[in-house]
Amino acid sequence: MPCGRCAAEDVTASGWCVDCERQLDTWGRQHAADIIWQAFTGAGIAMVFALGAPLLGLSMMMGIAGVLLGTATFAGLRAWNKRRRRQQFIATSVPRAYLPAKT
Repeated sequence: MPCGRCAAEDVTASGWCVDCERQLDTWGRQHAADIIWQAFTGAGIAMVFALGAPLLGLSMMMGIAGVLLGTATFAGLRAWNKRRRRQQFIATSVPRAYLPAKT
């Protein structure tokens, strides 16, 4: 199965060749600050639930659930943004003449 980006023969588990993965990694370093808003969103949700639930007299289990919800939010945002950045990289990094034809 050829690379989904450049049609090279040797591919990794992601479906891209090693060279394309390396180019994505280099390009992605421009957007390294993305993790800040993802982490702050997850931490904010965790703090609201974990600190707010006991203050309102709710069970400590709600606080623990809030921490898990914050962690899940961070992980979900991270995965979503990684897919979004990969699509952005595909659309902007290679001139359209070099992209493989869609069949």
